[in-house]
Amino acid sequence: MEVIILTGMSGSGKSKALDIIEDLGYYSMDNLPPELLPRFCQMAKESKDVHRVAAVMDLRSGEFFESFFKALEEIKDLNVNYKIIFLEAREDVIIARYKELRRPHPLNRSILEGYHMEKERLSEVRKKANFIIDTSEFSTKDLRKKILTFLNRDFEDEITIQLTSFGYKNGILKDADLIFDVRFLPNPYYISDLKNLNGKNEATRDFVLKWEVTKIFLDKLTDLLKFLIPLYIKEGKTLLTIGLGCTGGFHRSVVISEELFKILSKDYKNIYLTHRDLKRY
Repeated sequence: MEVIILTGMSGSGKSKALDIIEDLGYYSMDNLPPELLPRFCQMAKESKDVHRVAAVMDLRSGEFFESFFKALEEIKDLNVNYKIIFLEAREDVIIARYKELRRPHPLNRSILEGYHMEKERLSEVRKKANFIIDTSEFSTKDLRKKILTFLNRDFEDEITIQLTSFGYKNGILKDADLIFDVRFLPNPYYISDLKNLNGKNEATRDFVLKWEVTKIFLDKLTDLLKFLIPLYIKEGKTLLTIGLGCTGGFHRSVVISEELFKILSKDYKNIYLTHRDLKRY
């Protein structure tokens, strides 16, 4: 019996994710109160035709936390294999989505206050997730691809690696497990022909990578991560978020994270790359 639990921030796309999963043949339920999850799973197990179910559970369900963790313990006794997908998005994206829909936040009349209240309340649930999806820059197609990646894999003894570039001037990457500062590398910002070309541009990439210090740094960083990642797996960690920061998150951190993604992808298939601040420019 396979159970997918979708949870996360309001406005992050949980209902869209549920639609995608339902199209894959999962018996699905939106806004399921956590206290009903064990009964929902039991009914599915008693059915001859239902072997995979999915449910959205979030703060709309009232007394969420007390019943959520209790429900997870109860379904373990049913010999149910459950996985948790946690969806989230940046503050500015959530606010824009609510304004576009002209809907109030479920926790507060102020969308901003509601966002921060919900983020704090869901922090413990987020830690339990097997897979975290930031939908800030996602189309429905992107979301479907991420979910398919998750559902078609065996997560036993594996780890999800999230590489994210960012700019320190826009704030540090708060949810990172490891952060590497690449502001010591030569900066394309001061080269007139490169100033407006981001780190995904070939000319910018060539400039950043041509220096001996860059090559040495990438070699040492790769060795460090290949040493650390198996140890994290051994400890049972399912998600490792690695941040690479430069001043603006536009040039150097983008180049280095792209290169590191290519290197680590050879050994780890469940690896993802995002650029937090690339579209700010």
